[in-house]
Parts: sequence; C-alpha cells; structure tokens
Amino acid sequence: MIGALRGFVRFWYGFVIGDDWTVAAAVAAGFVGTWLLLRAHLTAWWLLPLVVVVITGVSLRRSLTRG
Repeated sequence: MIGALRGFVRFWYGFVIGDDWTVAAAVAAGFVGTWLLLRAHLTAWWLLPLVVVVITGVSLRRSLTRG
C-alpha cells in the first residue's frame, strides 16, 4: 500500500512539477492572479494564456542556453 501511494505521489510530482519547477510556480501564480481579477470583477480570461506563453518562452530560452 505504501509503495502504491509513493508511486502515486511521484507520478503527480513529475507530471505537475516536471523538469522546471518555475513553470509550475508561474502557472499557479497565473491561477491566483486570474482569481484575484475575477474577485475584483475585472476581465481575467487573458491572464492565464499570457502567463503560459511567456513562461514557456522563458523556459525554452533557459533550456537552450544551458546547452
């Protein structure tokens, strides 16, 4: 039972965090920012796609410069 639970946690950690934890952190911040905009009764549909596009570009650039 413990082995199955450990495997479950490892799968989700690898799936969400993956190789670059900053992407997961940026997406989480994007969710929070979207929620905050909605709470302020502002249009929020644009924030999360913008965050994803920008952080993907940053992550790719960082990956390419590492070699």
